Amino acid sequence: METSFLRTTLPTAKPLPAFQTIAPAASVRPRPCPLRRSTIRAAITRGRKEDTVAAVREQLEGCYLLAGIRYEGLTVKQLQGIRDALPETCRLLVAKNTLVGKAIEGTPWEALKPCMKGMNAWLFVHTEEVPVALKPYRAFQKEERLEETNDFVGAVFEGKFYAPGDFKALETMPSRAEVYAKLLGALQGPATSVVTTLQAPARDVVAVLSAYVRKLEQEASAA
Repeated sequence: METSFLRTTLPTAKPLPAFQTIAPAASVRPRPCPLRRSTIRAAITRGRKEDTVAAVREQLEGCYLLAGIRYEGLTVKQLQGIRDALPETCRLLVAKNTLVGKAIEGTPWEALKPCMKGMNAWLFVHTEEVPVALKPYRAFQKEERLEETNDFVGAVFEGKFYAPGDFKALETMPSRAEVYAKLLGALQGPATSVVTTLQAPARDVVAVLSAYVRKLEQEASAA
């Protein structure tokens, strides 16, 4: 009797997968939204513009004269030197024409709009002594030889616009002391002196009378 051996076929074992190291997922940082960044920047810019307009309007309070100065080419050191030379009753402010134009809109200072071109600095004069206020910048121009390139572009005084060629009238205005002396001399002299005073330009007459009224008010307050 023959004995047969049955071949038993064992299942072939599948190879184990190679060990793999799984790297941890990289942390994903949220990207800043360009729209949000531009919105913030626009808000800051708008705030600065509003602050500039407010600063100009603040300087216009009690202002007797507002003049524009062409400052293109001037250094920060030169601008600071001009500020240091000005009387305490004056302020020099660098601001864009559009913002200054917005601040003076609807006011007597709006007459200054013809010179809203180029790069300007703005001189606010808070005193009746206009020639004294303009003198420091004239001295700076002469010292730096900038009469042709960095002149006044215009000014407004008592609601009237003065072009660069009209500044001589502003720079030769009599001071308060001179006006007061002129008035006293006229009142103490013969009648012809009074008539001569009254025949002077209206601007001088108003200045004379204003000075005299202020003197009377001061005397009344002191009494």
